[in-house]
Amino acid sequence: MNRFIKNLKILPRWIIILIDLGLYIFAVFAGYLLRFNFDFAAIESSNLFFGIPLFVGAGFAATLITRSYSGIIRYTGFQDAVRVFMTVSLASLICAAANLINSEIFGKNLIPYSVLVIAFMASTVLLVNYRVMIKYVFAYYARAKTIFDNVLIFGAGESGQITSEILQKAPGTNVRVLGYLEDDLNKIGKVLNGVKIYSANGNLESLIRLLNIKEMIISVQNLTVTRKSELVDTCIKLGVKVKHVPPVYRWTRGELSAGQIKEVKIEDLLGRESIKLDNYYVNKELKNKRILITGAAGSIGSELVRQVALYSPSVIVLLDQWESGLFDIENELLRSNPDCVINSKILDITNERRLKAVFSEFKPDIVYHAAAYKHVPLMESNPSEAILCNVGGTKFMADLSVEFEVEKFVMVSTDKAVNPTNVMGASKRIAEMYVQALNNVEVNAKGIKTRFVTTRFGNVLGSNGSVIPVFEEQIASGGPITVTHPEITRFFMTIPEACQLVLEAGAMGKGGEIFIFDMGQSVKITDLARKMIHLSGFQEGRDIDIIFTGLRDGEKLHEELLTHKENNTPTYHTKILIAKVEKVTFFKISREIDKLVELAQLNDEYKAVEMMKKIIPEFVSNSSRFEKLDKTRYSLDS
Repeated sequence: MNRFIKNLKILPRWIIILIDLGLYIFAVFAGYLLRFNFDFAAIESSNLFFGIPLFVGAGFAATLITRSYSGIIRYTGFQDAVRVFMTVSLASLICAAANLINSEIFGKNLIPYSVLVIAFMASTVLLVNYRVMIKYVFAYYARAKTIFDNVLIFGAGESGQITSEILQKAPGTNVRVLGYLEDDLNKIGKVLNGVKIYSANGNLESLIRLLNIKEMIISVQNLTVTRKSELVDTCIKLGVKVKHVPPVYRWTRGELSAGQIKEVKIEDLLGRESIKLDNYYVNKELKNKRILITGAAGSIGSELVRQVALYSPSVIVLLDQWESGLFDIENELLRSNPDCVINSKILDITNERRLKAVFSEFKPDIVYHAAAYKHVPLMESNPSEAILCNVGGTKFMADLSVEFEVEKFVMVSTDKAVNPTNVMGASKRIAEMYVQALNNVEVNAKGIKTRFVTTRFGNVLGSNGSVIPVFEEQIASGGPITVTHPEITRFFMTIPEACQLVLEAGAMGKGGEIFIFDMGQSVKITDLARKMIHLSGFQEGRDIDIIFTGLRDGEKLHEELLTHKENNTPTYHTKILIAKVEKVTFFKISREIDKLVELAQLNDEYKAVEMMKKIIPEFVSNSSRFEKLDKTRYSLDS
């Protein structure tokens, strides 16, 4: 019997019709028995031998008409139940019509209406339930021969229950929910839909081993990043896969499907708890204003464009020299915010004449300056370009902002500007110094109206060229993952977070501040690589190797947000601080930058970098050809 059921894929149609007819016979005969209280004499005198053939024949005709036999029984669903109801209803109507005709001609019914009603209800229940029974028999034997992966669901709330139901109902899934995990002491030890709720704060490793768990699904919607990381670390240690349920607002038409339960991504573990910023001040700052954004096609710039557009500016001017990226963000914005007025300009910020024409045309109220060369090794190889763009371009932008009386200039900087060990970081620090100097008393006395604000933060998750996309590509190609040093660490934040910081800093800035962000704990890149390997379903050493290639030109082991000479003061937001940095004289830094740009234009790389080191005494090269300049400097000092 078991072998028959396993090998039988679809019941033949004639068997389904025969079963249906047998159930019609049973239903109508039961109708006679119930109607006449098992009085066989009364049953015989009530046209039993006419009534049963009539009802069964009508059922057969209705079956052929509605094709209720055509469904695949093991996939019976609501539509099949409706079709059965329609079939039995049609059969009953045929019998009722036969009664009317016969009573007109011979003065009596072929089948009592009371029997017909009972037969209608009984046959409907029987036909539907036998289909459901066969469905579950097939499902039982199909599941009996399936090898299941045991699953724990973290969260015994509504989301967890829905997740469990989806996993059990979804076709093709080979998982079995063996328990729920909870931090809530009031739920622990109880049973939910036949599944026990276990403590997530007990010996989780022992529980996972005891139940032979292969996968954990995190269903809690508001779980903290720290707690999620703890769970993932435990699962990584034991080789258990980790998935999570997306937020409710991402469910398709408000319903969760098995396909939406995805593997946890590394970005979910590196972010911090969501930081609530005061959008009232940002809205007041941007509404009905003319906004200019440089680097608008880049990772930060494009997200700035998206967020600025939400505050109803009168116009957004997008500047970038990357044609394709600018085309993409413009079209995205036109689709998502068709009422927003956009002007895109293909432009290199080192072209002062073209920049001036843009300022003259649009007369921006606020400038967000995100354009920069940012890749450390590339800029170490091309210091002249780093200087011309990051220093010279910033100076052009700042000077034009003063000339055209821009209300506020917000510069996007980097933690690599702190105690720089490379040309890129040094170029950004010099740009910071110039922008800050424009707020000095000696300059403001000349009636400058523009307020200059700088934001400084660490690495941005998912930005162009960042470590995570690189690791993802290396894993996809089978490895190995390349890490420069076993102990290298970095701070991380998400692109939306970074841009919220820029907007908030711009709104709260009075001029001259360098805003830094509470970046949380730095992340060890080797640990990051190991987690990404596991979350991708592989094992380090067996499937994907990690190899160490040595620090790249100009690369630091650990990034910083403040120099040893800097301190910070709090703002009204606990996560945003102001760096207290040494002030520089505007006319001095302006002359030094002019000389630096001139050296870069001549492509005199060593003299240009030497000049940078004079401007920034703390600039000491690391793993770079420019280290010899430091040796010369130190020997002269001694």
